[in-house]
Amino acid sequence: MITKKEVIHLISKKLPSSKIFVENIKGNDHLQVTVIASEFNGLSLIKQHQLVYSALKEELASEVIHALSLKTITTN
Repeated sequence: MITKKEVIHLISKKLPSSKIFVENIKGNDHLQVTVIASEFNGLSLIKQHQLVYSALKEELASEVIHALSLKTITTN
């Protein structure tokens, strides 16, 4: 089990300027995450998502996070 606070902490380490919103979709392992970050400026949507996935790499691999719905937003 992973908490919302832990997810926010992990993403914040990778994307320090980000604003992160986490919702449980089903249980504590199906999450909907929205990340707003200046680090996304100029990056494709795929690259933006890869940055977030890399922050949660271990949690996704171990299935602590079983499903992740991800929305990324740039700041201009």
